[in-house]
Amino acid sequence: MTGVTKPSPAVIDVVLPCLDEAAALPWVLDRIPPGWRAIVVDNGSTDGSARIAAERGAHVVTAPVRGFGAACHAGLLAATADVVCFCDCDGSLDPRLLPDVAGPVLDGAADLVLGRRRPTTFRAWPPHARLANVRLARLLRRRTGLRLHDLGPMRAARREALLDLGLTDRRSGYPLQMVVRAADAGWRIRETPVPYAPRTGRSKVTGTWRGTWHAVRDMSAVLHEPPAATGTRRDGTAAARTEVSR
Repeated sequence: MTGVTKPSPAVIDVVLPCLDEAAALPWVLDRIPPGWRAIVVDNGSTDGSARIAAERGAHVVTAPVRGFGAACHAGLLAATADVVCFCDCDGSLDPRLLPDVAGPVLDGAADLVLGRRRPTTFRAWPPHARLANVRLARLLRRRTGLRLHDLGPMRAARREALLDLGLTDRRSGYPLQMVVRAADAGWRIRETPVPYAPRTGRSKVTGTWRGTWHAVRDMSAVLHEPPAATGTRRDGTAAARTEVSR
């Protein structure tokens, strides 16, 4: 961690999309920064995940429509803090690193910060998932000009600005659509490295070729959407596309 000053209580909501993550939830929730609120979005779990989350003090939201994007967006709609973070709750990412991700947004230095995953072991990120990520990053650069290395699930932005993007994807394309529409609106987008460990339990997406293929299909559809109209910044000035830092 880089020593970013932690914000005062209730400044940040952390959206945790959840589908059968009972084994990882205690570890994840115990690492939410003090004073931040965990919003666990149950997306049809059958292993008691919602109960475990509630017992540990998380705000539990139900997203009845299956899909990663559906869960993320339900959490965004439930959030009330000015700044919202997103993080997987499978134990692959340590929520204690969230202050590093949210820091530039809180300081006004960036509009969207993405955690660039750095695998701690070879097993953390299967080869087929890495290749798919590289391919999508190249397509994203062609579409937006952004030199991103990863489309990781740990990220931070301001809630109202995210809602203004009008995100519509409710499947695996949601994280990419967020980045594409943010780029079209001229957001300042930055990456920061975060360790990426093997997840607890079996992956629903990157753990299988089929899951990865479905994710790539959903994201490819997002990349073929027409560019959004040039947006306006909250201070009223015209938005201009800005390249991310490396």
